[in-house]
Amino acid sequence: MKSLRNFLDKKKPLFQPGGKLSKFGSTFGAFETFLFTPNHTSKSGSHIHDTIDLKRTMTVVIIALLPTLLFGSWNIGYQNGLAFGVERSIIENFIFGFLKVLPIMIVSYGVGLGIEFIVAQIRGHEVNEGFLVTGILIPLIMPVNIPLWMVALATAFAVIFGKEIFGGTGYNVMNVALIARAFLFFAYPGEMSGDLVWVYDLAGNKPVDGFSGATPLAYAAQNASSEIASFKDMFLGFIPGSIGETSTLAVLIGAAVLIFTGIGSWKIMLATVLGTLLMGGICNLFPANEYMSIPAYTHLVMGGFAFGAVFMATDPVTASSTEKGKWIYGFMIGILVVLIRIFNPAYPEGMMLAILLMNVWAPLIDYFVIESHIKRRLKRAKIKGNA
Repeated sequence: MKSLRNFLDKKKPLFQPGGKLSKFGSTFGAFETFLFTPNHTSKSGSHIHDTIDLKRTMTVVIIALLPTLLFGSWNIGYQNGLAFGVERSIIENFIFGFLKVLPIMIVSYGVGLGIEFIVAQIRGHEVNEGFLVTGILIPLIMPVNIPLWMVALATAFAVIFGKEIFGGTGYNVMNVALIARAFLFFAYPGEMSGDLVWVYDLAGNKPVDGFSGATPLAYAAQNASSEIASFKDMFLGFIPGSIGETSTLAVLIGAAVLIFTGIGSWKIMLATVLGTLLMGGICNLFPANEYMSIPAYTHLVMGGFAFGAVFMATDPVTASSTEKGKWIYGFMIGILVVLIRIFNPAYPEGMMLAILLMNVWAPLIDYFVIESHIKRRLKRAKIKGNA
């Protein structure tokens, strides 16, 4: 590592102001800070310096996502084997699936980081590390059969219109990865829904008799609750679905990492669960259709609920930042996801829309929470003044 550090130090003057390659300074800086901790600090104002910076925060999130990536890769091979009657070992299933996920990840990172580097060069800014997480989130919330050109198009749309147009990392209003999924969901619904998109190669070949690639949410939307997988299978993840969203257990391992390190808000996660259980329980009391009779706790392991509650709803940029606001924000996501699933079967995956809707409302929630605190303190100050 010392030789690499010396090499970078030798080349660094070329990319600094006055150097031959100064216009590529932000690109050089991005690679340097990715490899090493920056050797400079802020020179003005009061700042708190800590060992945790954006790069290390993103690294922790990526580590937390690894269980979902590893299990999702295995599940692709497992579902393919079920569809075509092929028996493989655990390792063979994983290798089969990972080789299908890898191109999606390469396209996601290639397009997203490419745009980030270009924008940084145009603006003369440093390249932020925010896309390190977004680049892996986008593949994990996609079906395995998604065409690569659609991944590229959705990633470009999300980065440009969901992030850079607002000013870049830290300024986006809605979660960038979910914008990519929403773009594909509404622009190319045939590639994002139906039985054929969740199992690799199911669309091009005939599966074995009796096999269906329908997800539990699809069965629920069709009022075919008897066909829904068992709670155990949904919790462990032995079901068709988006690459990284099927296993609630894998998501909970990631949640433990985020909570232990203080990166993810346990308040938002818990509030989302409580909102879902409350709304699901109310629907159980007044079952107007078969979907409303599904036990409230089942919503917690269906579709992308767990993945969204842990990795999407807790996005510090797009979520509420006040302590009371986090409870309200998460609770409303939980309520909305059940309402969308039950009353709008055209969008059975309600978690995506619920989070995006609350992303928009998060600033207003924080505003009213802060205003209530100000009024309460002014009232106390007035009382003390009169005393």
